[in-house]
Amino acid sequence: MARRPLVAGNWKMNGLRANLEELARMVAAAKTTTAACDILVCPPATLIALAAEVVKGSPIALGAQDCHHRKSGAHTGDISAEMLKDLGCAFVIVGHSERRTDHGETDADVRAKAEAAIESGLAAIICVGETEAERDAGRTLEAVGRQLARSVPDNATPANVVIAYEPVWAIGTGRTPTEAEVAEVHGHIRAGLVARFGDAAGQGFRILYGGSVKPANARSLMSVADVDGALVGGASLKAEDFGGIIAAYA
Repeated sequence: MARRPLVAGNWKMNGLRANLEELARMVAAAKTTTAACDILVCPPATLIALAAEVVKGSPIALGAQDCHHRKSGAHTGDISAEMLKDLGCAFVIVGHSERRTDHGETDADVRAKAEAAIESGLAAIICVGETEAERDAGRTLEAVGRQLARSVPDNATPANVVIAYEPVWAIGTGRTPTEAEVAEVHGHIRAGLVARFGDAAGQGFRILYGGSVKPANARSLMSVADVDGALVGGASLKAEDFGGIIAAYA
């Protein structure tokens, strides 16, 4: 089944208004690119409204890095999926390992956020991935499979959910799993989606790889079976680096 790849940039807690100049460069490059992939940028919440103006009318979609599971209420400092949709977002990342670790988010929390995203008309990018200890103990597939089963809502479809596999030990470290290791995990995720949602839907979900993706390794990683794009961290902050990853689909 043909799945259009997605290259998504997660700026994390980086970026001031001056960094929108880099986003403008990304927009200019995207308008002339021949890459056969969708492009997404997820800036910090402080820049979403400004970024929406920069990407308007361009091939770059706008996303957010997190959302609350409620539409509104007494949740000081939180932002709802409905608010993000109102700002022009089309996607929201949920369950990133840094949220799971720094804020103690559980699979149930991630599932609730994904459900809120879907209800508000956003596509949820649901992150899964094993820690170094889990990999060393030979429990990678168990850990990823458990997160997948518990974090993905029952109403997930290829149109409203994207899965992102990010081995925790590879995020921001410069280390990456081998292509064979990536293929094994992505194949396991695909099998889990097919078993739960049926062959047609299960084969339609996009599964991204994330964790120290950069221009130098993008082409080899993106060519692995069942890798349908990338969730990019630090390399998405610079137009040249992000463009080099997008070029894997040129």
